[in-house]
Amino acid sequence: MARILLGVTGGIAAYKAVELARLAGKAGHSVRVVQTPASLNFVGRATFEGITGAPSLVDEFERDPSRGAYPGDAAPGHAPISHLALAERCDVYAIVPASANTIAKLAWGIADNLLTSCALASTAPLLVAPAMNDRMWRHPATRENVEVLRDRGAVIVPPKRGQLASIGEWGEGRLAEPPEILAAIEGTLAERAAYEEIGSLQGVRVLVTAGGTREPIDSVRYVEAARRGADVEVVAANVSLPHASGIHYIDVETAAELEQATARAFEYADVLVMAAAVADFRPAERLDEKIKKEGRESLALELAPTNDVLATVAAKRRPGQVIVGFAAEHGEGGVGEARAKLERKRLDAVVLNDISRPDIGFDKAENEVVIVTKGGERPVQRAPKEEIAAAIVDEVEALRAAGGAAAPKEVGSA
Repeated sequence: MARILLGVTGGIAAYKAVELARLAGKAGHSVRVVQTPASLNFVGRATFEGITGAPSLVDEFERDPSRGAYPGDAAPGHAPISHLALAERCDVYAIVPASANTIAKLAWGIADNLLTSCALASTAPLLVAPAMNDRMWRHPATRENVEVLRDRGAVIVPPKRGQLASIGEWGEGRLAEPPEILAAIEGTLAERAAYEEIGSLQGVRVLVTAGGTREPIDSVRYVEAARRGADVEVVAANVSLPHASGIHYIDVETAAELEQATARAFEYADVLVMAAAVADFRPAERLDEKIKKEGRESLALELAPTNDVLATVAAKRRPGQVIVGFAAEHGEGGVGEARAKLERKRLDAVVLNDISRPDIGFDKAENEVVIVTKGGERPVQRAPKEEIAAAIVDEVEALRAAGGAAAPKEVGSA
């Protein structure tokens, strides 16, 4: 089922968020809760923690005992930044109830608390269920802010007409009932799944590295997995291609930046497709000023090896994770080199590219590869790169069906 991030703002209707969390858990969803400080005046942390079985967070600088994990997930090995981890992993972010103040902040991109910071950090669908006094709801500023959010794609569950918090007051502004809000959440999830063409990778977290790293001297494959329903995160090294909707991107430049981003995202991933070309060496020293040509007859640079990103993350894999590497080899003997890489780095598959052929591969619309696994070699004949990507994802599905690979007994061994 889905991971729901539930944001609770200050208002008497906050008690209904407790019932929503209960119903969502009963329906099989995993729920994490973030609260504004004002919401604590109406519902305490302990109530949500008892319902969800996970810590409720209020301050964006407090440590999360669950380290960003949702109920049922394995906690990562490090303590991530709470608003980034929770937002990164959720399938939908529902703010219930949403006060007029929080709606205004969301509309204007203000992130002055954990709840609003999560909203800026999340790429998941946003659902907003307003609740407030009827005069506040009718105010032109509130209506304009709601329309701003709706125009950006947020799902608005409008308030109902009925008795309000103040004694004797009646009007439009009453929070929708929890079953209706849960139905809207599940409808939003269904629409997203339909858009992504529900497939065999629904719910699978796929991490893809793409592009090539650059190492400064001086100062001067992911769409196919998303189509099958996977939650895709791309660590993009100097990639100029436009970002696809529904995919989370982390832009990096150097091998060290790629290593750091990949290691962090790998803890959550079910599949890693390591397509990025990582520089083998970097300048041993980076100068803070431009290297001058004048007065030099030659220039010698001392290079130091970069860390092997793929081998490092593969050594820390957990049972069931699938790792696909890439190999660029020249002519005959490439399959042997790819198989050696497969075994040396404990991978599940290596996609071999023959860089001796100028008609395929880099900067070409078509490619031809050999997918090397422990069970043999699978040639993929020359075809558009979309079909090559589909073949690779087919192999990933087959590897997952076979159970993936076991985690290494000795972490960090060669």
